[in-house]
Parts: sequence; structure tokens; C-alpha cells
Amino acid sequence: MKISVIVPTYNEAETIEDCLASLEKQSYKDFEIIVVDDGSSDQTLSILSKLEISPAEQSPALQENLKLIILHQLHKGPGAARNLGTKHSSGEILVFVDADMTFDKNFLKNLVKPIMAGKTKGTFSRHEYVSNWDNPWAKCWNINQNWEDKRRHPKNYPDKQKVFRAIVKSEFDKVAGFVSGDYTDDYSLFEKLGYMADSAPNAIFYHRNPDNLTEIFKQARWIGKRKYKLRKFGYFVAAVRAFFPISILIGIIKSIMNTEPRFLIFKIVYDFGIFVGILGLLTGEKPTK
Repeated sequence: MKISVIVPTYNEAETIEDCLASLEKQSYKDFEIIVVDDGSSDQTLSILSKLEISPAEQSPALQENLKLIILHQLHKGPGAARNLGTKHSSGEILVFVDADMTFDKNFLKNLVKPIMAGKTKGTFSRHEYVSNWDNPWAKCWNINQNWEDKRRHPKNYPDKQKVFRAIVKSEFDKVAGFVSGDYTDDYSLFEKLGYMADSAPNAIFYHRNPDNLTEIFKQARWIGKRKYKLRKFGYFVAAVRAFFPISILIGIIKSIMNTEPRFLIFKIVYDFGIFVGILGLLTGEKPTK
């Protein structure tokens, strides 16, 4: 069965080449890659344009084994980008990955194996590792999220999840894809389908944590600008959690518990980013896409 790998990009100049190079090395060969740029303002477009305009510059393996399609749209969010990519896909199975991911060579093969065996319509992977674990700020990100060491999820992660990493295209088409433009658009496919994705054993991939204070602040600000379920009350609760004295207290406690003194600095910067993001929402800025 042919696979279509959909990769939305938004200001991913530092990571998109590593992502594509990692996909190039997959042991499963019958797949295409569809990159959808979601209105990037950094060098992402320049990098993608070189791939698009000069395919001869791609590696021989990439030319021989992969079909690479590059699409562009105004900034509408990853859900809209995935929907656009799917419209141009030819695979029987859709795989959704992020531009800052890299992959074990057997990732695709193992991710779709339960689907091909007829055991499920969609899968996700519990085997998501932090690619820059040697960086202390990346470790602080895990501490803040209460994730397991070296992995991007908590311990005892369940075998069913709301976010699909792979799904049969006919199932996707049945519900017209994702609801676009929302911070939680990943979950909208589950909400439409009414069932969860099943765990795919040994589908190993890697995701980069923010690894410097500037990036941590920017990512936290982006998170702070998401839509909140309880609206103004939700803003208030999130702002209280990010309030400086509370931030200091939690930072000290977790620094001691994890023997990581830098976490106190991390927590102050992270929570300040959350607070600035919420303030932006309350003063008229658009929510995160």
C-alpha cells in the first residue's frame, strides 16, 4: 500500500532538511512526501524552493525512491496544511509528521504495519524520543511537562490516543479531514471519527525540545496564545499559574526534586512566555494557529 507523508512547515528552516533526509532513509520505499509550507517568514521557503526548482541537487536516493511535492498556503495552521496536502496525495495511507521530527529507518514500516494487517484504521506511536536530550534546557522542558526521561510523554502512556500519526485515507476523506485554525486541531480528527488511534509497536521517532531560553520563551508564548476552553476564566487560571511568585515556588521545588538548578531559570522564562501570550490574547492578538 502506498503511503503519503504530509509535512506541514511554519518557520522550520533549522529542521526541515534533517526531517526530509531522515525520511529519505526509510526502509519502506513506496511512499511520497508532501511538504505544505504554512506561510513561513524565515528561510523555510528558500530551502524548499531549492528542492522544488532544482531536483537534480537532491541525492540520488531521494530522486530514485521518493516523490517530493511542495505546496504553499497563507498561514492557516497545521490542520489546514495537512488537509491541503491530503488533497494532493495519492497514497492509500496518510502519515502526518512535523518538520522538526526525525525517524528511525523502520518508522514508516512499523507505523503502518497494524493498518496493513487489518487490525486498525489508524495508529500513533508511543516511541517518541527527545532528539536533543544532551541539552540541559531540553531536559528542563521534560521536567516541566512531567514527561518520562528521554521521551516526549509521561510514563504509562496509554495504548490508545486521540492524535493520529497514520490513518487510512478513505477514513480521513469520510469526515473531510481536520478542523483547521485551532490549537487543538490534532484532536479534531478523533472527534469526527469517534474512535482513537492504536499504538504501533516499535515505530521509533525523535522530536526536538526547545533548547535555549529564547526558544523556550517563544514556544511558551505560542502556547499561551492558544484558545482556552473556559475563555476568560481559562485565561485567568492560566495567568495565575504563571504568576511570578508561583512560578518561583514551583521552580524551586522541581529544581530540588530533579537536582537540576537550571530549572528555576527555565520556569521563570517559560511562565513569563505564557503570561505574555495570554496578555497578547486579551489585548486583541489572534490566537495560536
